[in-house]
Amino acid sequence: MLRRLRPARSALGLALLLLALAPGARAASSDCVLDECADQATPAVPDAQPSFEPASQPRRAPGGGSGVSGDFDFYVLSLSWSPGFCRAPAGARARGQCNPGAGLGFVVHGLWPQYEHGYPQDCPFGAQTPSRIALQGAAGLYPSEGLARYEWRKHGVCAGKSPTDYFADVRRAHDAIVIPPPFQNATANQNWTAVDIERAFIAANTRLRPGMLGVACARGALQEVRICFSKDLRDFHNCPEVARRGCPFGQISVPPAL
Repeated sequence: MLRRLRPARSALGLALLLLALAPGARAASSDCVLDECADQATPAVPDAQPSFEPASQPRRAPGGGSGVSGDFDFYVLSLSWSPGFCRAPAGARARGQCNPGAGLGFVVHGLWPQYEHGYPQDCPFGAQTPSRIALQGAAGLYPSEGLARYEWRKHGVCAGKSPTDYFADVRRAHDAIVIPPPFQNATANQNWTAVDIERAFIAANTRLRPGMLGVACARGALQEVRICFSKDLRDFHNCPEVARRGCPFGQISVPPAL
């Protein structure tokens, strides 16, 4: 019997090897963090149907994909540095944020439910369009109401809360962060390393530690600072996958407010 089983086992191993080498196999990995997989040519394999596993073993979406509303491990508050964002091609479409004289520095890009490996998005939950009352709670946080609506549909639905309660959490996370003085009312171009930007935020915020935040840049300019919070927003959260993604070594430009 053992001799007859060996060919079957070898065939199974060969099949698994071919599957691992097949195109798109990497798309199902857990390397996708936040929105980083959105622009890749090979899309992530979606979870088309919700899981029917027991509640104690919730499904984990390996990258960007649908998940179970309210089932996540921690939050990521993404603060966009408006002057850096406005240098990117997308800034041409963000009229309110990037108009000359807007004078915006750090603004909320989003508050994202996150897994320890991967993240959920577009979860099947609740209202897809937040009410006017809910959007009033987001006023002054996002650079535009359009972004607030988009962030609710893509990420907020995965928090398992109403739009009103979700935007209240966005404000709570935003208000918990002290912006370091060099980034307040910045009127001149500055040059920093990503590590020094992290250190400035750590110095300004009690209990924030290395490994709990990351810096993102594009075209040599600061784009975002991403800070990880516990699910209840009572403290910061260690998030190595978020912290390790950022900018190349060396100086990056921190352009002044428009």
